[in-house]
Amino acid sequence: MQQRIPSLLDPPVTFAHRGARAHAPENTIEAFSLALKLGASGLESDVWLTADGVPVLDHDGIVRLGRRKRAIGETSRAELPAHIPTLAELFERCGSGFDLSLDLKGAGSGEAVVAVVKDVAPSLLPRLWLCSPTWQELVPLRSLDPTVKLVDSTRLAKIKEGMERRMATLAEHGIDAVNLHHSDWSGGMVALTHRFERYALGWDLQQERVLRTAFRMGLDGVFSDWVDRMIDAHRAEIGGWV
Repeated sequence: MQQRIPSLLDPPVTFAHRGARAHAPENTIEAFSLALKLGASGLESDVWLTADGVPVLDHDGIVRLGRRKRAIGETSRAELPAHIPTLAELFERCGSGFDLSLDLKGAGSGEAVVAVVKDVAPSLLPRLWLCSPTWQELVPLRSLDPTVKLVDSTRLAKIKEGMERRMATLAEHGIDAVNLHHSDWSGGMVALTHRFERYALGWDLQQERVLRTAFRMGLDGVFSDWVDRMIDAHRAEIGGWV
């Protein structure tokens, strides 16, 4: 069996993708709350701004209002279905004792998220991970808070300049982490990322054997729909409660 490579985070973060998606309706307070009860140390979602500027948690950014579909960005908070929570409601119902990874959707969403966290749950700022497939769009957010984690969320095939050059660029511009599909990672890739003191995150880890491999290669955070499998793998490879 492969010897475990140390991660930069001890223990690595176990992110529940869209809440406990395999166990409850995704991106609902029920799913987020259940994920934490099952042992996840982090939550994940996408964040959109309503027409009146409220950050809400939803995947597609499209809601059905009667027979019509409308973009969240064209809809006020008051018009949204009750199952779509605001970011502030997440903290009100679930507290702030967890890491939170948010895929930023649309202009201004990062700034709005930081503002809400500063107002409602300031202790979470160092455990807030803001993700974008275009890392350049994250750079202006660094001035809002020095402790927020900024994440280049991409695929290896899209890093045309090569991983080493990308890591050097991210370090230069204050981007803290790279998030790749689990199949893009290898132990050598993780070691390279850590050499530049960047965090290595992996997504779409659904099977326990895949999760255990990810922990052994030293990933700093993993994303899974199956919180129970993720926690079982974490215990087997890391030991103890997350």
